[in-house]
Amino acid sequence: MAKILVTGAAGFIGAAVCHALLARGDSVLGVDNLNAYYDVGLKQARLARLAKDNNFTFCKADIADKDAMMALCGSGVTAIVHLAAQPGVRYSLENPFAYVTANVMGQAVMLELARALHASGSLRHFVYASSSSVYGANTKTPFAVHDPVEHPNSLYAATKRADELFGHTYAHLYGIACTGLRFFTVYGPWGRPDMAPILFASAIAKGKPITVFNQGEMWRDFTYIDDIVAGVLKALDRPPKNNKEGGAPPHALYNLGNNKSEKLTDFIAEIEKAMGMPAEKIMAPMQPGDVPATYADIEDSIRDLGFQPTTPISVGIPKFIAWFKDYYRA
Repeated sequence: MAKILVTGAAGFIGAAVCHALLARGDSVLGVDNLNAYYDVGLKQARLARLAKDNNFTFCKADIADKDAMMALCGSGVTAIVHLAAQPGVRYSLENPFAYVTANVMGQAVMLELARALHASGSLRHFVYASSSSVYGANTKTPFAVHDPVEHPNSLYAATKRADELFGHTYAHLYGIACTGLRFFTVYGPWGRPDMAPILFASAIAKGKPITVFNQGEMWRDFTYIDDIVAGVLKALDRPPKNNKEGGAPPHALYNLGNNKSEKLTDFIAEIEKAMGMPAEKIMAPMQPGDVPATYADIEDSIRDLGFQPTTPISVGIPKFIAWFKDYYRA
């Protein structure tokens, strides 16, 4: 039985990945610091569902705590899925140090743990979360993994790009198989309450207005959680190989997106339809650090991983709203 260490196990994507790993028979060691960036109760509810499986073990710890992470060296971990991070573009304008600590120091600490496990012969793959935000000010769409990413629009984006450079360096120096996954806008049941889907649904349920940035001229590659999880597992099972002759380290980057850019107002219309209620909209200018459009080129992910998203927003949003109404008693 494989034993997978998943950081951010109480998070939206992390908990969903843990469920999928357990469902296929893997043993999972989940790590999360349960910070208060958003409702801790939601994180604890996700963990409670995971705790029903005897193959799930939880460790409350901070990924930036070197001693706590290195203490996991003897845990028999065969692969790491590093999903813990300080998320959010807008919050990075208010609290930059949280991003440097969690996203940069956290990546360094987790790679040092990977290095120790790799040296012992137990680790076969280190998979980590990056973000579509690394494409920053790029205007060419769809965004491809080979496009330049030297112009991040936010500190959050800069830290995720730094994570990719760290991954490449450790793969080069130590031969650790590393894969970075650039997630596009992920939504679905058990999602984060600081993200647009829950903010919109909650406001609509309460009869309050929603704020629509850039006067509604926003496009996002909205990707359903089940498609993202499938992509993470496919990547986990296909560690990159060391091309010694070509000099390329065993490091790979992939986009995980829906390969379709939806206009934000169309996304809101689907939420209104599923809620059975209209939204009062306040049109606002673009937020600092934001970008008008994201759109994933997933050609490499299809070719190398067999990744194929299958959930349009017309299917995903009703599933999300059904969960929202049940969980929040809306």
